[in-house]
Amino acid sequence: MISRPNNKSGGGRHRRAYETRRRDTHTSVPTARPSFSRFRGEDLKLKIAVIGGLEEVGRNCTLLEYDGDIILIDMGLQFPEEDMPGIDYIIPNMSYLKGKEKNIRGVIITHAHYDHIGGIPHLIPELGFPPIYGLPLTNAIIKKRQEDFKRPVNTVNINLNEKLRLGHFELEFFHLNHNIPDSMGVVIRTPEGVVIHTGDWKFDYQPAGEAPADLQRIAQIGSQGVLALLSDSTNASQPGHQMSESEIGVTIEEIIAKAPGRIIIGTFASLLSRIKQIIEISEKQGKIVALDGFSMKSNVEIAKELGYMKFSPKTLIDLKRIHDYPDNKVVIVCTGAQGEKNASLMRIANGEHRTIRLTKGDTVVFSSSVVPGNERTVQRLKDTLFRKDAEVIHSQMMDVHAGGHAKADDVKLMVRLLNPKYFIPIEGNHYLLHYNAKTVESLGFPKENIFIADNGQVMEFSHGKGVLTPNKIPSDYVFVDGLGVSDETNVVLRDRQLLAEDGMIVVIATVNAKTGQLVQNPDIISRGFVFLKENKELIEDLRHRVKKLVQDSDPLSWADTNNIKNKIRDYVGQFLFTKTEKRPMVLPVVIEV
Repeated sequence: MISRPNNKSGGGRHRRAYETRRRDTHTSVPTARPSFSRFRGEDLKLKIAVIGGLEEVGRNCTLLEYDGDIILIDMGLQFPEEDMPGIDYIIPNMSYLKGKEKNIRGVIITHAHYDHIGGIPHLIPELGFPPIYGLPLTNAIIKKRQEDFKRPVNTVNINLNEKLRLGHFELEFFHLNHNIPDSMGVVIRTPEGVVIHTGDWKFDYQPAGEAPADLQRIAQIGSQGVLALLSDSTNASQPGHQMSESEIGVTIEEIIAKAPGRIIIGTFASLLSRIKQIIEISEKQGKIVALDGFSMKSNVEIAKELGYMKFSPKTLIDLKRIHDYPDNKVVIVCTGAQGEKNASLMRIANGEHRTIRLTKGDTVVFSSSVVPGNERTVQRLKDTLFRKDAEVIHSQMMDVHAGGHAKADDVKLMVRLLNPKYFIPIEGNHYLLHYNAKTVESLGFPKENIFIADNGQVMEFSHGKGVLTPNKIPSDYVFVDGLGVSDETNVVLRDRQLLAEDGMIVVIATVNAKTGQLVQNPDIISRGFVFLKENKELIEDLRHRVKKLVQDSDPLSWADTNNIKNKIRDYVGQFLFTKTEKRPMVLPVVIEV
């Protein structure tokens, strides 16, 4: 059992201390604070709901609400799964906040990965443009992305020593390691107690180009009493401690030093700590570096401008100039290690890249983890590269990637330092939340104080006690498809899935507008269902049956062509399933002449 300081996690004493501190603390951004519930005599409660990130990897967004004040932590996207054809990505559902836009005091972003910032261009306008608070690199990447969408955004730079008051909430911040600079945890002081949100994190005792996590600061926060800890679950199922970026640097340096020809390294555009290491190691080895990928180039430019990266201007060259140098002096860093269709590495592998052609002697390094759901595409990419005689190195062969998320022993240390009353695993598939919970249980943490919630499920805290309620706020998928955003795209998605599985068949009936009689035999068009030339008997049988169906129909029914369309759709669908055991999409077309 974990011991806790008495009367520090909530209740009357904490509430009085909070009110005293609230009067004395500097207010960074003054905000109007309506107090609706108080005048009705209702018992005030702190409500926490994770809108996205409890049932998937990505779409991270957490909502906190107290007495009419609302803050949001992160606003990310989720990449589509294999059964989501045509979907670009998925973002959180903000319909709960409709009509409450004026109560949103701010949005806090823990770091600049797309699974934490990707929803901003679409959702911030919908929420009335509340201020976005983040560290400088985080805000710079957000603003750069907003340029692509041509939408303004109100970003406010903060620092780790700053205290911020947003209505009833007082916020502080602390440094954590991840695999992008400016990653932070958030301390939310509320009248009900202190809530900690870690964002994505790990403990790295020898990080590359940044300070280790501030363990002393974290312990200090814990000594003051913590009501609830919301902590990353992505790698909590794995034993031990997460590998350090500096260990990866040793392996990458060995590869760069010994490679006989060009080195092509595929990684995430936002994995700036890794890109920084590669550039610095290449410069040390007397090699030049070329970047390929729009987002990667933008992120490196921003990081250099803000002082997070320092290297000679001669080290980084335009990709078009790589042929001016010997192959063994060239390092190419590109996107596409997830097997994305149009990303650089896939185009290189398929021989479709404008500048780079794989040759014998090239070394291709996968310096990133595989995002769940991308396993098959990554494997196909590796197969293609091997067929081109490239030397392929990935994390199962050598330590060329360190995860950015805490493993089990890291989680245990975080819980020991913060000593929370309640533990809430977040950020991961549902099974990962359970692994995170089991890790914390192994410390003797009471099981009843661990809340494994679903997306949208409301947790309430009052007088130092927390409850995982059965109540839910909307958390359904909101799909981004091209330039369109809709939470009704699930209907379209079902159609796409149907087309992908069983194809479609179009039945065209041309009829006399006055009599309802067929003018000619129905036309049948098949796409992705059956090959017409090899199934003439089936198609002719279908044509005959549709003709009979239309001729036998009451001419009065033609007052509404939808009526006969529905008859054709139902009849054809049933007939084809009986004959083929497939359910193609049936599109009836009625032309009146």
